[in-house]
Amino acid sequence: MKPVIDVAIQAKHWECLKSPAELAESAIIAAVQESSISLPEVSEISVLFCDDAFIRQLNCRWRGLDRPTNVLSFPAAINAASAGLLGDIVIAFETAAKEAAAAGIPLRDHAARLLIHGFLHLTGHDHAESADAEAMEIAERAAMGRLGIADSYRLKLTEETASTNE
Repeated sequence: MKPVIDVAIQAKHWECLKSPAELAESAIIAAVQESSISLPEVSEISVLFCDDAFIRQLNCRWRGLDRPTNVLSFPAAINAASAGLLGDIVIAFETAAKEAAAAGIPLRDHAARLLIHGFLHLTGHDHAESADAEAMEIAERAAMGRLGIADSYRLKLTEETASTNE
């Protein structure tokens, strides 16, 4: 099933990407196709493209971490397969742009990876344990492959963002 994806842009910087809403839809659809979850006939996801200041407030309030991060996911239900509203994905511009520049990859490709990562969290994937992290990474790479995005930067990003994200 194809979820309804509601996109809002809080930070004007994101307008540098050609159609962030289309990017969100294509990345999430690729993640749906590569995940093992069956979505309900009608499901919805909210995506917010924000700035570091906004995501820092969320990160502090909900995770107790007073710093910006690249992406946060807020699942709406414990069992996403039965929920119509899957939850929210929030992506911060400055952090994502810095990571993309440091890795030498297009911001659009990195934003797609963050959207995929966020969707996988909404559907119950996690990376706290190494086996779970490996399964999540396999799904991410497969979804990125569906989008035609190479994962050659994956290792570098994983190393660089480990200290700033979850």
